[in-house]
This record gives sequence, C-alpha cells and structure tokens, in this order.
Amino acid sequence: MALSNSRVLAISRSVSLTVASSLLLIDLAVIPRMMPQQFFGGINAFSLMAIPLFILAGNLMNVTRLTDRLMAFAKLLVGHLRGGMGHVNVVSSIFFAGVNGSAVADTSALGSLLVPPMRKEGYSTAFAAGLTAGSSLIGPIIPPSIFMILYASLTNTSVGDLFLAGVIPGLLLGLAFMAMNAWYAWHKGLEKRGGLPSRQELVVTALGALPALVAPFIIVSGIVMGFVTPTESGALTALYVALCGLAQGNLRLADFWKAMVDTTRLTSAIFLIMAASATISWLLSYAQVPNEFVALLTPYIEQPVVILLLLSLITFVTGMSMEEVSALMLLTPIFSPVAMMAGIDPVHLGIIITLNITIALITPPMGACVFVAAAVSRLEITALFRTIWPFVVTAILVLILLILFPSLTLWLPAQLG
Repeated sequence: MALSNSRVLAISRSVSLTVASSLLLIDLAVIPRMMPQQFFGGINAFSLMAIPLFILAGNLMNVTRLTDRLMAFAKLLVGHLRGGMGHVNVVSSIFFAGVNGSAVADTSALGSLLVPPMRKEGYSTAFAAGLTAGSSLIGPIIPPSIFMILYASLTNTSVGDLFLAGVIPGLLLGLAFMAMNAWYAWHKGLEKRGGLPSRQELVVTALGALPALVAPFIIVSGIVMGFVTPTESGALTALYVALCGLAQGNLRLADFWKAMVDTTRLTSAIFLIMAASATISWLLSYAQVPNEFVALLTPYIEQPVVILLLLSLITFVTGMSMEEVSALMLLTPIFSPVAMMAGIDPVHLGIIITLNITIALITPPMGACVFVAAAVSRLEITALFRTIWPFVVTAILVLILLILFPSLTLWLPAQLG
C-alpha cells in the first residue's frame, strides 16, 4: 500500500513538472517541438537502463527470500548485542543496499519484518520506524545506486568510480546509526537477548546468505574492471539472483511475474519524473540559470569547502519540497560548473549530492521513506515527523564529515578505480 501511494505521488509530481515546463515553453515562445524532444531525450541514454535492472534484482531478492537469509545472518552477527534488533536493522540495510540501491524499497522490505521484533525488544514504535527510515539511506550510497547512475549520466562521470566512492560513506552512515541505536538501548536499559553464536551457526547461516552477499561483488568488480557496463552489470545481477532462486526452489512463475510488475510500475514512475525534469533542466539552461548561479558563487570559488556547504544547503532545502529524482536532475547541471571552477572532484561532488538527496528522503514534509516507515509500522505520520529529526541530524553530521575530509570519498576509487 505504501509503495502504491509513493507511485501515485511520483506520477502526480511528473505531471506537475510537465505542466510547468509546458507553460514556460509557451511563455518563452519556444517552438512546440522542443517539448517532446526534451521529454524523450531526457531518458534516451543506454546507461539509464541499469535502473530497472537493479530494481528488478532487488525485487527478485524479496520474492526468492534471499532478503530473509541476509537478515538471519545479520541477526547472528549483531543480534546478541544490547539493542540487538536495532543493530540488525542497520546491518540488514547495509547488506540489502548492495543489490537494490533504493531507499524506499529498503524501508518497505525491511520495515514490515523488523519493526514488530524491535517493539517486542522494548523499542518505541517511533524510534523503530525512525531507525528503519534512517538506515534505509544507506541504500543509495553503497553501490549500486540509482541516484549515482543518474548523476553519472548527467555529468559523464565514471559509474565505477562513483560506486567505489560510496562504499566508505555508506559504512560510515551505518556506523553512525548503530552508535545512535547503542545509545538508545543503553539509555532505555534494553537487555541483551541471546548469547554469542557458535562457529557452526555462523558457518551455516553465512553459507545460506552467501548467494546474496556475492551479488554486490558481481556488480562492483565487473564495472570497475571494465568487463561490463552498468547496464550489463544490472542484467547479470538480476539473472544471478533469479538463478539462485531457481536453484533453491524459491522462485515460482507467479513470484517472477510479481517482481516484474513491481519493477515496471516503479521504473515507469521514475522515468516519467526524469523525462519531465529533463525538460525543466533544458529550460533552466535556456534561461542561462547555470551561468547566473556560477556568477553568484564566484566570491567563494577559492573555498571548495564553503562551496560544498552552500550547495548542500540548497540541495537540502530543495529536497524538502521536491521529489528526489527531479531535484537531482534539476540541480546537478547547475551545480556541476560551479564545482569544476572550485576544483572539486566530480566524484566527490557526486557523493555529496547523492547523500544530500538521500537525506531528503527522511526529511519532512516530502520524505518518501518517512511515509513508508509510518505505513509499515502503523504509526501516525505526524508522530514520526516529530521524532525523525535526530536521524536527519545524524546523517547531516556524516555529510559534513565527508565534506571536510574528501579522502573518505576519494581514497577507494584512487586505489581500485
């Protein structure tokens, strides 16, 4: 139900963008044929085909119950700690991020499975839902990432470098939420549940989760080593997950059809937004907005940290009132020239913009992950809006850390890219 509502929201936003761009084209007296050209041209890129393939891989993981195996492995690793189910929530998000790349899908898939056990362990519903929404931000940061593929298509940046650059920031975000969860568990006096797992339990559970754990290495290594393009990597990953499901006897024809239908619905909503946003982006370029923006920030051009902080502030405010894909499509062409003049590495900029856009997913009033988390936990949305801010602040602190220390983002691509 939550995902269905998010699709309706996405389609309504794409219609709004299309209507706005149509009115601007009329106002600017631009020839009518520019509208369909820009609308379809915005999604006419081979690299964008990777998006539905990675979404399909994530949906196949759900229907083949590979997600359950990942959660069982996460529970064995950290479930015995104080606040164990909260740690399981975060670690499961890290594992799931390695295949799906969508925060909303992460929130929907894991929230319904983990929020009830967290409540039984003593967590408040608001904190359990907030942690589920917050940890889902790891999805678009750890590769693969839908947002990174979009950014790469707009700036001609290497997808492989962006994927590598997202690994350390994604793990930092996970550690930050685990630290927050540990403080909550200590403050509320939650007790430890269960003891350390035996070596045999670890081996058996790890072997069960191994097919799912291998998928991220297929994605990243194939792209980085130049064996496959991002689109081919997505196709291979979806095929690999489907074959794993068939081998384990967990993939029926009805399950495969459900995964295909869900993928088609979500992809169509994303591509509609992308097409409408591409038209608005062209209009902004036609109106010389990027040049004016560069001139506005010229006094700070020698201070890349200040530039990144200003761009982050603009992205954060924009993300609070605009759908995330459209915000990324609109802001990237404007921000990229400024970053180049300031000497900011495009890979570093990509991670900063991606994390900014991702944080908007849990920021009121438009945060899609907050709506999904509230739906799966059966919590009033206004109550979750009031309690989500500590998770937003935690993510912003990680963002500031990445801005101040670019090596956290650029070290891994430099070593392996």
